[in-house]
Amino acid sequence: MPTNEKEINNALFDQLSIVERQDKAQKRGDYEEESEAIKREINRKLY
Repeated sequence: MPTNEKEINNALFDQLSIVERQDKAQKRGDYEEESEAIKREINRKLY
């Protein structure tokens, strides 16, 4: 759980980056591949 404004901003920037990557992948037609890559990155951040 974020405890200060900097941590909250970092979490929001990460989420925005994910949305932007998904939008780009959808336009390129490789949405599923990019989605799997994003999931792997999130799992690495959790551990």
